Amino acid sequence: MTRMFLDTPASAPPLLDPGLPVLLLRTDHNFFHHGSLGAIRSLGRAGVPVHAILEGRASPASRSRYLYRGHPWAPPAERPAELAAHLHRIAERIGRPALLLPVDDAGALFVAEHAEALASAFVFPRQDRDVPRRVADKSQLIAALRESGVPCPQSRTPRSAADVEDAAAELGLPLIAKWARPWRLPPGLRSTTVAHTLDEAYRLFAAGLRRDPDGDAGPLILQRRIPPAGGDWFFHGYFDASLDCLFAATGRKHLAHPPQAGHTVAGEWAANPELERLAVRTVQTLGCRGPVDLDFRFDAGTGAYHLLDFNPRLGAQFRLFTDRRGLDLVRVVHLDQSGRDVPPALPAYGRRLLVENHYLRHALGRPLLRAGTLRPLREADELAWYAGDDLPPFLAMGGQSVLRAAGRARGRAVRPSGR
Repeated sequence: MTRMFLDTPASAPPLLDPGLPVLLLRTDHNFFHHGSLGAIRSLGRAGVPVHAILEGRASPASRSRYLYRGHPWAPPAERPAELAAHLHRIAERIGRPALLLPVDDAGALFVAEHAEALASAFVFPRQDRDVPRRVADKSQLIAALRESGVPCPQSRTPRSAADVEDAAAELGLPLIAKWARPWRLPPGLRSTTVAHTLDEAYRLFAAGLRRDPDGDAGPLILQRRIPPAGGDWFFHGYFDASLDCLFAATGRKHLAHPPQAGHTVAGEWAANPELERLAVRTVQTLGCRGPVDLDFRFDAGTGAYHLLDFNPRLGAQFRLFTDRRGLDLVRVVHLDQSGRDVPPALPAYGRRLLVENHYLRHALGRPLLRAGTLRPLREADELAWYAGDDLPPFLAMGGQSVLRAAGRARGRAVRPSGR
């Protein structure tokens, strides 16, 4: 592929306002959340003081030279009064209004639904209160897409084991099984799973019944699996208070974790005007403001892009879409929320991103890939963890990955044989 951005001159990067610090809000325990590190590095390199709520030194992102200050872990979003009080205590330590930037769904929903309680200490894109929950909750999203005519996979919400069997007969196997509210998932369950057999679909449904299908992360949704041959795509954008799109980019997802049902491990910035128009129209129709991250799959049989997921917040892979002058989505948010103009992006089509820890775990388990394992690492323009000017997070991530792999190996070694 011709890498169109290599020989194109770039203008000077837009200057950010160092007088507006940033607080990253993450509510789920995830030491390997590379999106947090990407935001810390991008804003910190631009001279913005970046604060973050982290799990302490156990979080590799806490080792970044670009982190101005880490703050204690917060109460969960399910206890909104406590979380709001915690954020106000952090605001007092910061000493000036800060841009509050959620990096997971629960945080985005909390900020939208408690905006008035936060407005005295923080700035953030203001939303209609119910919109982020309507697009993040997959049951509500499916209903909204059907109403607006946006393509999405056929789906069923089973209420009994017989419904599971009917869904498999109607939609075909394998099925895509997903929980409506993934931010409420207990440990051990994935938000999206490929159910290859009817027994696998039964087991997932039974897990939901044990936890109350209408509470927590339920209900379980079964969707038709669109053949992956058409390709997986994603869209990142930023929509201002008037729902004007100030930044838009489309990317190809070459590898996901878990495969065909997870987040981007290897991606490429690729021009796709048709998908961009569909994504912008969808976001504006549903009325979502601020940064968004949408996942699509192309159905080669019908020629339609189907919306699979809608995240009303910054996507973890946002650094893929860094344009030829260094503008990325998190900088766009900061420019707009500090009252500065957002210049048009200068796309870097062909730019590649790789998430090292997930890629190596995928590649090393497949003997046919071992000979070329390191080639994608060398060819990536952006690595999620490694940065020559900020090595400690990469080293901490590597150390923790080794310890976790050793723990899994010990677990397998001592697992009862079943005799």
